[in-house]
Amino acid sequence: MGLMINEEVLLNANMSAEDLLIEIAVHLYDIGKLTLGQARNMAGLDQISFQQEMSKRDVLIKYNQEDFMDDLDAIKAYKEMKQ
Repeated sequence: MGLMINEEVLLNANMSAEDLLIEIAVHLYDIGKLTLGQARNMAGLDQISFQQEMSKRDVLIKYNQEDFMDDLDAIKAYKEMKQ
């Protein structure tokens, strides 16, 4: 299913369709409706470019204790695999 945006809306907002898509993707990530990867894919950007767009809008990467613990587990597993 596609989403149609009236050309007049884009003109009134002074935005291209690509800019609007990025704006929506960043917002959905910021309010927790999409993961970083999902939002990045929606915007059609690579990881760094999407993070730059987030930065322009003062949106921070969400990284909580659960994410930290998952990263620690992954590091431990990697170290054990290398031994």
